[in-house]
Amino acid sequence: MKKTVILIIVLAVIAMWGISQYNGLVTSQESVNTAWSNVENQYQRRADLIPNLVNTVKGYAEHEKGTFEAVVEARSKATSIKIDANNLTEEKLKEFQAAQGDVTNALSRLIAISENYPELKANENFKELQAQLEGTENRIAVERRNFNETARTYNTTIRQFPRNIIAGIGGFNARPYFEAAEGSEKAPEVKF
Repeated sequence: MKKTVILIIVLAVIAMWGISQYNGLVTSQESVNTAWSNVENQYQRRADLIPNLVNTVKGYAEHEKGTFEAVVEARSKATSIKIDANNLTEEKLKEFQAAQGDVTNALSRLIAISENYPELKANENFKELQAQLEGTENRIAVERRNFNETARTYNTTIRQFPRNIIAGIGGFNARPYFEAAEGSEKAPEVKF
């Protein structure tokens, strides 16, 4: 009888520990999901600003049709890629990053056009949209960094013993990180 009580107590302690570890993993996973939602939110903010920016520039630079089309196409492609935070894989994240990189490149060309139009650069609406876009780009960088930090904490947690056993049983998988764009390790060449 005494051995049975001790065995029940030991099993109860192990079960409580397992439940606690599992709940901690769920909390950590939800932190990663929240961080991912924040990243998507900032990219959506940028996507929402793009039509206003394009229309403002269009009014001044009618003959830049190819650039406008590139911006709209890149935005359309980027907003069509939907990634569920629970199924975030390295391949899906790379596809998402590539599409967002295309948006960044197209926006850079659009902003460069403004240099040819002094009256556009002086337009208050354009200046406000450009400031909002710059602020959004900074927010994107911050949220990507926060996501990477949260994913690192989560990935470390699910790999540590003995949580890795609970993580394996519970189906908790590692999350990929945002990485620098290919070629970003090279400094841009400046020519005068």
